[in-house]
Parts: sequence; structure tokens; C-alpha cells
Amino acid sequence: MAGLLSGLEQFGLGNLENMDLYENQKKEEKGEGKAAAPVVQEQDFLFDKSFTCPICDKEFKARTVKIGKAKLAGSDLDLRPRYEQIDLLKYDIIMCPDCGYAALSRFFKYVTSPQAKNIREKISATFKPQKDDREIYTYDEALERYKLTLVNAIVKQTRASEKAYICLKTAWLLRGKAEHLDKNLPDYEAQKKQCADEENEFLKNALEGFLAARQTEAFPMCGMDEPTVDYVIAVTAMRFEQYDLSSRLIQGILQSSTANPRMKDKARDVKDMLMQKIKEKNAAKK
Repeated sequence: MAGLLSGLEQFGLGNLENMDLYENQKKEEKGEGKAAAPVVQEQDFLFDKSFTCPICDKEFKARTVKIGKAKLAGSDLDLRPRYEQIDLLKYDIIMCPDCGYAALSRFFKYVTSPQAKNIREKISATFKPQKDDREIYTYDEALERYKLTLVNAIVKQTRASEKAYICLKTAWLLRGKAEHLDKNLPDYEAQKKQCADEENEFLKNALEGFLAARQTEAFPMCGMDEPTVDYVIAVTAMRFEQYDLSSRLIQGILQSSTANPRMKDKARDVKDMLMQKIKEKNAAKK
């Protein structure tokens, strides 16, 4: 019986008449000839972006996440975003390596003359210039940058909402650090507890700052509308068993005419959690 490819000899391809039609597929099924999937690394999401420091006027480059590159995997109850294969929070600080000015990316270029003067006198005067040529930041390196940013915000005497937002994002960063700790470390439990303790400290300061801002500042705050800020406050207050405050804010969101349906759904989930926690607390008193 003639082979499937018989007759190719007329084209000078007689040597190919006995080829197996599905040879490649069979090899792939056996794991042969299959190209390895490219390994995505953290630096693949990043590039060097140029900035001009509003304090010292020097130009520098900072590691920045490529727009649209990272894929959102979900969010925590308090809206901390989680991305696949990279923690974007590590790269949200812009820091001038020459004078020490640092800020969240959304606030970096907004500095008044009196604020610039304070930074030059209280930070730049003693700041040790840094060599910043790392491809990626570790959590500890990112944490140092957040703390420098918070110091800058204090020196700038910036609004309570900005300081609260820095504290919130620092708490989220510490949560990320705890999640990525190597469980084989001899002091894993101690490091995990330290991260949790520091996270709580920053969350408490975020709560205090947002409550103060809510009384004195106009919305939006740090890009968040009133229902979103109230939701973050409510979830954080619930964490520290301030149930009355949390319940009041959640009820306000549910009755709000400006809160979107998605935010109201989140608020309903928190309301259910609150009712359960209050029930458990009352049961424990008996």
C-alpha cells in the first residue's frame, strides 16, 4: 500500500515520504521537544524613568512599573491590591538619591516653597547621597523608602490624609513582606510577629490620620472618594475592635447616594462580619 506521502520523489523529496504525520505531537505528549515557558521575573515589570527633583533640581532615574504590565490578582478586605508576580507597593515611592526628598508617586512633584525650605534644612542638610542602581527592591529596602517618605511628609507639614495614606500603604507593604518570608528561616515566627506588630502600628496611625482628615479636608483624598475613605476607616476600626465607629460608617455607606454598587457590596460583607464579631464579643462577656 502506498504511503501517505508517496509520490514526493517527483519533487526530489523522496527522503521525506516516510515521515510520521503526528511525530511532533507525540513528542510533546512525552515531554520531548517542548520549549520551556519563559520565566517571568520581577525586573521584567520595571523600567528606569527619569525624574527631576523639585527640591534640588537634579535629574535622576527611579525604578517604575510598566503601565498595564502587572495583572491584578485581587484585593484584601481593606483594599490592599495584590498583583501576580510582583508587589507594586514596593515601587510607589520616588526618592531623590542626592537630597533625600521622597514621596508617594502621586505627590512627588507637588511641593510648596516653604515645604521645600523645610526639607532642605531638616533632611537634605544631613542626608547621605545614595547610589540607587538596583534592578529590584527587597521588602526591607522598600520599607526604608516608605519610612523616609513619612519623615518627609512630617517635615513638609503636609495634610493628615497624605500622612495617613503613607501609613496605610506602609502597613500593606509589611503585610506583603510577611507573606513572602522564607518559612525555613530559623527566626521565621519572630520575623512574622514583628511584621504583624509593625503593620498594626502603621494601621493605627492611618486610622487616626484619616479620622482627622475626614473632619478638616475635602474629598477626594489621595484619589479616594468619601465612601472609599469611610470604608477603609471602617475596616481598620473593626480590626481594632472599634465596632461602634465601624458600624456607623458602614451604615453611612449603605445609605449613601454616591457609593457605587461594588462598594455597597463590600460594605454589606463588612456589616455581616461586624455583627458576627459583636455577637462573639458579647458571648465572651457572659
